[in-house]
Formats: sequence, structure tokens, C-alpha cells
Amino acid sequence: MTDTITAPATSQDSTAKKMTMVEAINLALHDSMEADSKVIVLGEDVADPQDGGVMGVTKGLSTRFGEERVKSTPISEQVIIGAAIGAAVGGYKPVAEIMLMNFIAVPMDMIFNHAAKLRFMSGGQTGVPMVIRTMTGSGFSTGGQHSDYLEAWFAHTAGIKVVAPSTPDDAYGLMRAAIDDPDPVLFIENMPSYWTPAPVTKQVIPIGKARVARKGTDVTIIAHSLMVTLSLAVAEALEAEGKSVEVIDLRTISPWDRETVLASVRKTGRAVVVHEAVKQFGIGAEIASTISEELWGTLKGPVERVGAAYCAVPFSKPLEQAFAPNADTIQAAVRKALG
Repeated sequence: MTDTITAPATSQDSTAKKMTMVEAINLALHDSMEADSKVIVLGEDVADPQDGGVMGVTKGLSTRFGEERVKSTPISEQVIIGAAIGAAVGGYKPVAEIMLMNFIAVPMDMIFNHAAKLRFMSGGQTGVPMVIRTMTGSGFSTGGQHSDYLEAWFAHTAGIKVVAPSTPDDAYGLMRAAIDDPDPVLFIENMPSYWTPAPVTKQVIPIGKARVARKGTDVTIIAHSLMVTLSLAVAEALEAEGKSVEVIDLRTISPWDRETVLASVRKTGRAVVVHEAVKQFGIGAEIASTISEELWGTLKGPVERVGAAYCAVPFSKPLEQAFAPNADTIQAAVRKALG
């Protein structure tokens, strides 16, 4: 089996329109801006004269709402985040695009020391209702400075929420929720997932609530973003062998849905945590630790973790494929968990 296998379709509202994740995020931004004049968008090349962003996610928005509300910025991540924080404190709801997740290291001081901490440092009087959109994902030979998953940095930071949709429907619903949240939200988009169409119900999805993507009884896989798609493929393949795999889509990394995860693992007795980020010190360690602490004595085996190799993302295609988790490595971990 390879990691190119397509995941099974999930049940959706038959009236929902199919769209890609790019289209779903664009629609969520449009609907939020339509509903609230305080919602603004800023980032490199986000306006229509610059083609609505490098992937076209914001295409058409500046034509509809004007370049005062959809503003292309200089190539400066510090300018983008600094302006967004100021706008948020001033009563707006900015959606700031940092083109690639690796570039988020440039304005990290402002995100960590200002956006995430102002509510604490003001005694709860000053919120920072902003969204930081960013994309990442290996598989395109873009090298070590363009492909990292860095969600653990922010999950470790009190005061900022972290979401990572795996489907267009979740992308729409989580973006609407993120824009309305009173605190900063990091919205992680997976580039390999951008162009796969699926139904979108246009329902707002609460931050902090996971989704049972597939029910099972023998082992639980906990994943997010593209790893959900791969995990569903693994679950379907193992079903042919009589193995029943439950797949939990975290959707929100911080705060993560402990109740849904623990309920699933309590039922199956086995757990595999999967993420594309480097395995060492990743969010899988936090989830595995919590499962072990809360369910000690009921687990049928140790919690398994699947993550990327402890190195920079390789440029070489064969090395990049070896670096990142795939369906084969996920399946191997599930088989190990099943004993």
C-alpha cells in the first residue's frame, strides 16, 4: 500500500455544494466580511491586482470589498503581524496571511509576546481577535525553509488557539469560528489538501471540538490535517483484514478535545497519534502522555506515535518521501499497537 490511496468519502449533507479547500476558505472570508464590516484581510499579494494571493485563496475579495479592507502589504511578516495586532486592539477583526508557515518565525516575537499575552497582561481587558492564516506541507520539493509543521510552537504558547482543518467543510466552519473568536487563532492550511473537492455545509464548527471521522472498535488513530486522509485510507485497507480502526480528526490542536479522544481510546484500548511534524517534542507526545495518565490500567498496549524524521525537510524527492509519515508508516504503527 502507498500513501497515494484516496480516503473513503464521508457522509455529508446531500445539498452541500462541492468545493476545494481554497474555495471554502475564500467563501468563509467572504461571508465573514459580508456579515461584519470590522473583518479585514491583509498580507503579501492578497488583493486582486496581485492575483488574490500566491494560491488564489483571497481572489475576488478586494474587488468585492475594496482594497481598504483587503490590503496587499510589503514583503515583511513583521509589518503584517504588527499591523494586525494593532488593528485587533483597535476594534477590528484582522485576518493576516503569512504565506508559508516557516516564515512565521520572523514575527514570532510579536505573536508570542504581544498577541498571545495582551489578554493576560491587561487583566482580561484587552483581547486580540485576530486570525493568522498560513500554509505548509511537504511533498513539493520546496525544501527545509518552506515545508515545516510548527504547530507545537504555538500549542505550547498560552493565549493562542491553533486549528488545522482536514476537509473543505472544516476549513469553512473553523475559519468562521476563528474570525469570531475573541483571541488570536493560528489557522494552518495544508497545501497538498488544497485542491481536493468535497461537500461544504457552511456550518460554523466550534473551536476545540474534534470529529469522529470513522468509527471503530480495535484501535484509535488521532490525527489532523492531511494525516487524517491517510489514516482513513489505512483504516479502510485494514478493514479488509477484519481490523476495526477508529479515526479521530482533532481539527483543533489547541485546545485539543481531550474528552472525545479519551472516550475513543477508552473504548478501543489502543491509540496511535499521527502528525506530519517532527516526532520529537511534537503534540503527539502531549496527547500520548495524557492518554497514558488518564487511562492507565485500561490500555491494552503502549500509545504509538508517528511523525516526521528529526531533520530539516529534504529538498530531494526520495528523501522527502522518506522523511514524512505516509500510509505505510501509519499502518505499521497500527499493526504494532494491535500486537
